[in-house]
Amino acid sequence: MPILSSRPLLLAAVLASTACTPSPDAEGPPQPSGGDPGAAKAAVTHEARATSSPPADAFSETPPGIALAAVPGMELRRDFTRSYLTLDGWKLFDASGSTGSPLAALVLDGSNEVTAAELRVGRSDDAGAVADCLTPPAEATGPADTVDIGGVSFTHFPVGDAAMSHYVSADSYRAVQHARCYAIDLVVAGTRPEVYDPPRTPPFSTEDARDKLAAALKAVRWVE
Repeated sequence: MPILSSRPLLLAAVLASTACTPSPDAEGPPQPSGGDPGAAKAAVTHEARATSSPPADAFSETPPGIALAAVPGMELRRDFTRSYLTLDGWKLFDASGSTGSPLAALVLDGSNEVTAAELRVGRSDDAGAVADCLTPPAEATGPADTVDIGGVSFTHFPVGDAAMSHYVSADSYRAVQHARCYAIDLVVAGTRPEVYDPPRTPPFSTEDARDKLAAALKAVRWVE
């Protein structure tokens, strides 16, 4: 009887074994340890947060300086020349006559000649302005206290004035930072609505305007 070679049988066994073993390319994506399918998603979300950039500021000085984030319901302006406000200096009630620059204003939507509200930021490098920066003006209507804004200590005082049918009131904040005087004024101003014929309706109440301006102080930060 002829002797059959075992080589074909061995080759067939090897091929069968290879066919049953999945190749690395055929494997699915690696699963997180413990078999939790949510872990991979959480890892991707964490990586996306770590690499995402913070939203751009609505206004920012060249560092070092001050910046303002965008605030919903408020429009950024780069001047203080709205027709409803007659005080267009770099800060409210500047008795020293110093020079300074209006930097930015966040104007509350709906502001008009009847009632208007805005958060103003101004700055002066004038030596006299820096020396008198924290001194309340004669128009202050209450005592001064201290408030932290963006990690910087500000002197705060209320101010106001009125003439005929016009008025302006504000919460003013002053600080010396980087050898400059920074002025933040939360201004509500306008005309008594009853002087119009027929009387006009204000776009918002004074109390509502003050609340929104105070909340907008959170938009202030410092860039180094």
